[in-house]
Amino acid sequence: MEIPVLFRDQRFVVLDKPAGLKVHAGPGGGPSVEDWFPHLSRRKDGPWLAHRLDADTAGCLVVALRKSALLAAQAEFGAGRAEKTYWAVVDGGPQATAGVVDLPLRRVSNAAGWRMEGGPGGDAAVTEWRVRGQAKGMSWLELKPRSGRTHQVRAHCAALGCPIRGDAVYGAGGGRLMLLARAIHLPLDPPLSAEAPVPPHMRGALAQLGG
Repeated sequence: MEIPVLFRDQRFVVLDKPAGLKVHAGPGGGPSVEDWFPHLSRRKDGPWLAHRLDADTAGCLVVALRKSALLAAQAEFGAGRAEKTYWAVVDGGPQATAGVVDLPLRRVSNAAGWRMEGGPGGDAAVTEWRVRGQAKGMSWLELKPRSGRTHQVRAHCAALGCPIRGDAVYGAGGGRLMLLARAIHLPLDPPLSAEAPVPPHMRGALAQLGG
């Protein structure tokens, strides 16, 4: 498997993770980003995932090549200093052109599985958003999560009344999830910055929306 590299130095690699590929195999096994780690470094320790992306989300994934780099990146994510930008194609669209979703999220499990639900008792979750294009019953949103909750962007788009296309958990499903981790910036010394290209399954929709 060949995963494109968007950024590399002695501390980090930023991969352009394909949609549909898990970051780690987990209990269910199967292919994952971690299968590719031997190609990134021959050191006895590492590499390590500095954060996570959903299997169906494409785009920027930060991998630390050294333990010191891992700890530095985790400190940036934990303190909310990591700047993350997502692009999503959503069904319908919000009534305004920009705004902020401030909705705590908590994990809820049932016989069908689990999902994140908004409301009291959840962990604080805030996402800035703006509309970049609208056409034919869909919108192109740029989203900047200030926190890093599981499924945050997906749950917050649904809370706006415009779930992400292809989202079978928070929307109607019916195709691949149209969510891209477009860019990442960590204000380290030196800084880490990377930007991912639009994946093939999102190009047609974004072209209709002016992308």
